Amino acid sequence: MDSASIIESITKTINTLFQNLFSSIDNNIYSVLDDITFINKDILYDDFTRSIIGYSSHNGILLIANSLIMGFSIYYAIRYLFSEYTNSQVERPYQFIFKLIIITIITNSSFFICEKVLEINFYISGGIKWVGENLIGGKISFEQLIIKINTVFYVDTTLNVFSFDGMIKSFTSLGLLNLLFSYSLRYVMIKVFIIMTPIMIITLLNGSTAWIFKTWMKSVISLLFVQSIISIILIIIFSSNYIDNNIFSKLLYVGSIYALIKANTYTAHIFGGFVTDVSSNIMSIKNLIK
Repeated sequence: MDSASIIESITKTINTLFQNLFSSIDNNIYSVLDDITFINKDILYDDFTRSIIGYSSHNGILLIANSLIMGFSIYYAIRYLFSEYTNSQVERPYQFIFKLIIITIITNSSFFICEKVLEINFYISGGIKWVGENLIGGKISFEQLIIKINTVFYVDTTLNVFSFDGMIKSFTSLGLLNLLFSYSLRYVMIKVFIIMTPIMIITLLNGSTAWIFKTWMKSVISLLFVQSIISIILIIIFSSNYIDNNIFSKLLYVGSIYALIKANTYTAHIFGGFVTDVSSNIMSIKNLIK
């Protein structure tokens, strides 16, 4: 066997391996991405989340939260008592009692509030997608995105990873793996922040701890709002007119995937809060190690 045949055989084997890898990614990732990206109130209804938050004020996180309310009340009473001797500024009792009643009610209704916030956020992102679907006349989802990408990069159902199309396809597939990790992290962090809701609300009882609630709120808004940004990006991808599968069209797909990866980062820059971009977090860890 001459060298040309050996090179051709190796190239064919590598292309087959990568094609199988990309097909596996395409067949397994996209439907999962739709589920973990567009989060609704169903995230609350697994046994773990519901039980750890608590079914009443006598169990779960709600029990801890109500205990903390008592602790904050005792702390205020002691602080108010000593303020008469130290001449320190303390809010008036009727102001604290009014705030205490409101925060106690909101804390014990936190599950209902979280449910409605998630539902509204899901309807907003779903409404954006619905408008886009009516404009373009087709379904908008990650599952449909793979069909559009493969019609651009696959020629006669084959792929050459050593070609320009192959390199771009490799980037998009690896980028979508990054999306899977980033959106999975976002899914987990939303659950974590939901579980923390009762305790975060209580921090508003004291001026020195109110910053904790504000930081938590920024993170929640950032994580939820990115859902609408993703819907808008998907609409742009599906509404773009990719003519003759030229280089410009292919580069637009690369830009679109990169925009999906960085959506949470840009949202966090606007609102502040938690960044779920895995590549950014890895770079941050590397910088800390240096």
